[in-house]
Amino acid sequence: MNPQLRENKTHGSPDYPYSQYSIRTGVESFQFPVHWHRELELIYVRSGCLQVKVGDTDYAVSGGEVLIVNPQQLHLMGSEGGDVHYHTILFPLEFLSFQTMDTLEEELMLPLRTGNRLLPARVPRSVLTAENRGLLDQVLETNRRKDAFYQLETRVLLLRFLLEVIRCQPPVCSDASAGDAMQKELLEYIRLNYRGKLTLDELGARFHLSPKYLSRYFKEHFHLPFSQYLSHLRLTQAKLLLETTELPVTEIALSCGYGSVSFFIREFRKANGTAPLRYRRGKREEAALRGKTSVSREKTPEKSAD
Repeated sequence: MNPQLRENKTHGSPDYPYSQYSIRTGVESFQFPVHWHRELELIYVRSGCLQVKVGDTDYAVSGGEVLIVNPQQLHLMGSEGGDVHYHTILFPLEFLSFQTMDTLEEELMLPLRTGNRLLPARVPRSVLTAENRGLLDQVLETNRRKDAFYQLETRVLLLRFLLEVIRCQPPVCSDASAGDAMQKELLEYIRLNYRGKLTLDELGARFHLSPKYLSRYFKEHFHLPFSQYLSHLRLTQAKLLLETTELPVTEIALSCGYGSVSFFIREFRKANGTAPLRYRRGKREEAALRGKTSVSREKTPEKSAD
């Protein structure tokens, strides 16, 4: 699996390779384009209906339901409108391994990590009891509070949840298709070349396909036009550079494949609701505020002189 297909985001840290996100979409439609990552992902919908495509299968995930995206699976998600509130929990399966080459590792954990076996995408309704959904609620709350031993508690809770899933529906052998390989190869090439003047004509020449066919292929398999996917990659990289570097906007625009700085600013504002420099300042202010909040939580209140 070529790493260039991976989502441009680091989940967790080397010391604690776990991350969680809480997303509320609002009433407008949205789409997070196709991507993959090495982590297993649990998509836990609180309310509304989230449309998720895993491989070639489409799922409508409603409030109270959970979808599993196995490591290295291509997937995308979105909503055609309506308020959707959901959580994503991501972690590598090594996070739950016991570091021993025993039967559990050889017959379950290793095949899951390498993609030879897959957990069910849609968690069966019989598993989603109030008690088992409560396990995920505890995971989310534990990692918000980060009390003593929260890392150990997180692992225990996730193992308990996955145990209930596997008891109900054991992992199955992977049936990766040639079509899936074609999608990955196509996305790999785009990831490697999106900083240049990439066009459907160039893609067609590279893959011996007509631009018209590629245009239809994108809409059918990735649920958005090629131009929107290309724009997503460029804007995602631009946001990363704005957040993590001091590069001027002109240099960021050019390095992300934009030939015109004014066009970049216009596209960035349309996608994010603010100009690039204002976005950078906002992120810096958020980080400073989080730092102050973290320090205040760590302080122990002084005892009264009384």
